[in-house]
Amino acid sequence: MSGGDAAGAARRFSRIGFAASPTALAQSARARLAERYHAAPMEEADVIVCLGGDGFMLETLHRNLGRATPVYGMNCGSVGFLMNEYSEDDLPDRLARAQAAVLHPLRMHAVTDTGRVEEALALNEVSLLRQLRQAAKIRITVDGRVRLPELICDGVLVSTPAGSTAYNLSAHGPIVPLSANLLPLTPISAFRPRRWRGALLPSAADVLFEVLEADKRPVAAVADFTEVRDVVSVAVSEDRETRVCVLFDPDQGLSERIIAEQFLA
Repeated sequence: MSGGDAAGAARRFSRIGFAASPTALAQSARARLAERYHAAPMEEADVIVCLGGDGFMLETLHRNLGRATPVYGMNCGSVGFLMNEYSEDDLPDRLARAQAAVLHPLRMHAVTDTGRVEEALALNEVSLLRQLRQAAKIRITVDGRVRLPELICDGVLVSTPAGSTAYNLSAHGPIVPLSANLLPLTPISAFRPRRWRGALLPSAADVLFEVLEADKRPVAAVADFTEVRDVVSVAVSEDRETRVCVLFDPDQGLSERIIAEQFLA
């Protein structure tokens, strides 16, 4: 994934659609906003206001992958890294002033031990995780060249820049600015090589994970919400043909949030 904060919305949005998480707080907010701003049907909206937390925002972005409709989040959840501050006032003006970030997902191509092929998109990360008590053994190839013949670990992940502050950060991976055009490759509890901390790959890289001793050490692959169990190989690359547009309040764009996250204690 790569993207950048654009100068701002070029026009006022006249048809606002509202999506809300199932929580009472988000549903109540949606009812008030929909009445106040005359909610448009989702299929007719030229902007979607998402009410909830980061998890619901991610779901909403997935539903809008490949569409031109931008998404503006307002926090009715907990962390709200992808969300703007909740306020019911002057919503059309906030949308008109918002800055846009265009995001590209990762595409996962997973093959299971039965030969079944599964594909999925990830806006945060694609991760491989051990399924049982045995550590996983994984070979890592980048652009056709074996870079790590054997990684013994709990797992390994490839993150988008926008997702670098999520699971990747919890696994001690680096935070990556949107403009860097880099993908963090981060091990999860690596046992051998014990001191290998991962790598930063160009966004155009093709990454292949091959599971070694898959019958003894089964591995699952996860792309955001999609889990595929008993994989033997997983290919990951950035899908430049697919995109989604996210809106942020001025001076609170995604690039600024990613930079600010690096200075938190």
